[in-house]
Amino acid sequence: MAAKNTVMYRGTGRRKSSVAQVILTPGKGDIIVNGKPALEFFPYATLVQDMEQPLEATGTKADFSIKITVKGGGFTGQAGAARLGIARALLEASKDYKPELRGHGLLTRDARVKERKKYGLYGARRAPQFSKR
Repeated sequence: MAAKNTVMYRGTGRRKSSVAQVILTPGKGDIIVNGKPALEFFPYATLVQDMEQPLEATGTKADFSIKITVKGGGFTGQAGAARLGIARALLEASKDYKPELRGHGLLTRDARVKERKKYGLYGARRAPQFSKR
């Protein structure tokens, strides 16, 4: 069991319909996502690389152990949510990281979500084929 005075930094990230809660603790650089190592949880290594961008931008990849809980959405949205959560937790750890994180666009929430389907259309925008006669 961890000591009571262990330092923890928290960050919440959202992307599409995914929500990630991130806990950063001083450690050796392992990333656990929903109880599994990140490379086991995410099906593609590129998603893990995308998720680790804040750590690479600040040069703290081996300084923190990360525990992430993700819910909702698909793998891409979950990786994006985790990335924002990690960036926000790093910002809580030290305000000195803000210029690097902001410069790489890692503190901006990607607000794009799926557009709803409208009545009379086949999808959000696809209309039935027009026939003049």
